[in-house]
Amino acid sequence: MRRLINILLSSIILGILMLITPSASWAYPFWAQQNYENPREATGKIVCANCHLANMSTQAEVPQAVGANSVFTAAVKIPYKNGTKEIGADGSEVPLQVGAVVMLPDGFKLAPQDRWTERIKEETKGVYFTQYSEDKENIILVGPLPGDQNKEIVFPILSPDPAKDSNIQFGKYSIHVGGNRGRGQVYPTGEKSNNAIFTASKAGIITSIVDGESNSRIVNIETEDGESIIETIPVGPTLLVNVEDKVEAGQSLTNDPNAGGFGQIDTEVVLQSPARVIGLLVFFMGVTLAQIMLVLKKRQVEKVQAVKGVL
Repeated sequence: MRRLINILLSSIILGILMLITPSASWAYPFWAQQNYENPREATGKIVCANCHLANMSTQAEVPQAVGANSVFTAAVKIPYKNGTKEIGADGSEVPLQVGAVVMLPDGFKLAPQDRWTERIKEETKGVYFTQYSEDKENIILVGPLPGDQNKEIVFPILSPDPAKDSNIQFGKYSIHVGGNRGRGQVYPTGEKSNNAIFTASKAGIITSIVDGESNSRIVNIETEDGESIIETIPVGPTLLVNVEDKVEAGQSLTNDPNAGGFGQIDTEVVLQSPARVIGLLVFFMGVTLAQIMLVLKKRQVEKVQAVKGVL
């Protein structure tokens, strides 16, 4: 009896945690962590592109330079037409959702909330951040979020302090950004989602189209050698073929329901040394002073020449 009560209590606690935990923890980008130790491949491609096959633009804005142990923001812009709908998992039309990943240099991380300014709090209202894994706090994920209200996502970032970490040096660092809108065409398991084009695996004639489980459609194709090929079309995509149609291998059986896509961009930020800034200011002051002295000397020479001319 006591064991049963413990199981029930554990189930209730787990259910409460799932409800109050930020949705980003269960977001699609989180699935990638289960399959990739690092979300950026050796080729430079972010692994989100393996499932979100359509290519769309993503923009990023970061400061040119930041100081050590300072909080700054990186803005990821995910543009698309307002009101765009996509096919949901159940085949119905749903608004596009967006997500983003920001891969920071080692030492950079999400800024703690007690260092957020009022402006940052306002810009990130309703946005939940999570890190890619426990040992990669420099890789930050966001999403899914309602797309029409989050075409620009602001990431509050804390820069490292070389004085406290000998592995960090002042200088230029690369930041890799990925932005996604809409569902993927392929699941991490390799299976197609219902947000993809379905094609004929072999050439032949369509002999029947019948309803299958979960509102799917079963397309039967008979090849020239009498082989029967079954293509299962999930709910969502619109069929473009009919019974008795002749199809070629690779020919589209459905339309392309995808309205979203993924894009990535690389940018840079300079971790600026205070000594370098002070040195630069001193140099500018020296140049300015030298220019002033040259002008004064020129005026003095002109006055001497004028006096000699009078004499």
